[in-house]
Amino acid sequence: MALSDLLYPDNPKRKQELINLHQELLDCMSTNFHATNELVGVLNKHLGCTITPIEMRESSTVKENCEIIIQVMSEIQHQVQKIDSDMKEKLEPVLYQKLYDIKEPELEKIAIAQRVFSIILGEATSTAAMVAVKLLSSNFLTLTVSKLIGLLAAIAASVLGGVSITIIGLGLEMILHAILGAVERSQLLTAVRSYEKHLAEFKAASEKYQRAIHEVTSLVRQQVQ
Repeated sequence: MALSDLLYPDNPKRKQELINLHQELLDCMSTNFHATNELVGVLNKHLGCTITPIEMRESSTVKENCEIIIQVMSEIQHQVQKIDSDMKEKLEPVLYQKLYDIKEPELEKIAIAQRVFSIILGEATSTAAMVAVKLLSSNFLTLTVSKLIGLLAAIAASVLGGVSITIIGLGLEMILHAILGAVERSQLLTAVRSYEKHLAEFKAASEKYQRAIHEVTSLVRQQVQ
């Protein structure tokens, strides 16, 4: 009898669940890698950042790929925080507060930010100022990225974190063998159910993250047309 038959004796269709779960994770992570690189490109081109783009490593584990994207998200957070610090340092308090006032017209915020970037970069476009305002005045930094980093860390530490992202092509038996060293057989289904919860939260947070980046990149494309 196959190992998966022992673990899923009541319903043969459930044998496919773990493979599907793994594939959903990889698809979601791949989209996040792509969206992150789009934002990195905007930050590097318009705000003078030097963040290195990332790519999924097929020879690495889920955990290692989570750590790659966490590292660059943390760098994005650092850069946005630096922009905020520069604004706070170089602006009068009243003008700085206007950047975060939801009642303040966005064009006014962009004009304020552009004054600061003209000092920092020597020359600043309205596109650079618009990107900065969009990142600072939204919940992108404080909520979206922070939540996604937390979920990635939870997935990295989960039962499937040590599984190679390419093991999907080797079939269910290989995936089960790969993770049985981490938990007792009797605990596997409980662990997988917990992983499903992490994945559901991760997918929801990823959609918000991707939408936030799309807002920024769409505005940039409109500016340069």
